[in-house]
Amino acid sequence: MLTKEELPACPVATTVQLIGSKWKLLIIRNLRTRPWRFNELKRDLEGISQKVLTDSLREMEADGILTRTAYAEVPPHVEYALSPLGETLGPILDAMAKWGTDYKNA
Repeated sequence: MLTKEELPACPVATTVQLIGSKWKLLIIRNLRTRPWRFNELKRDLEGISQKVLTDSLREMEADGILTRTAYAEVPPHVEYALSPLGETLGPILDAMAKWGTDYKNA
């Protein structure tokens, strides 16, 4: 994770730095619907490795985009959800979905 001072000066580049990977965008897409457990995300995101999922979740948690809630149960139960900051990404994903649909239908 970069500090805010280390992020690019360009706001678009900052956004790409924080959420620009294929997997982070798809994780955010899923978390918009409800909280997800790690293995649910792993199953749904076909082709993602455990390491990439773990790293992506940790980075987004450190960046304040999602929250990780661990429940004191046996077996351990952890859920990931969008933080209030992460929720503000909704219009960006909506615009991307609209653009993708328009492109496919053109």
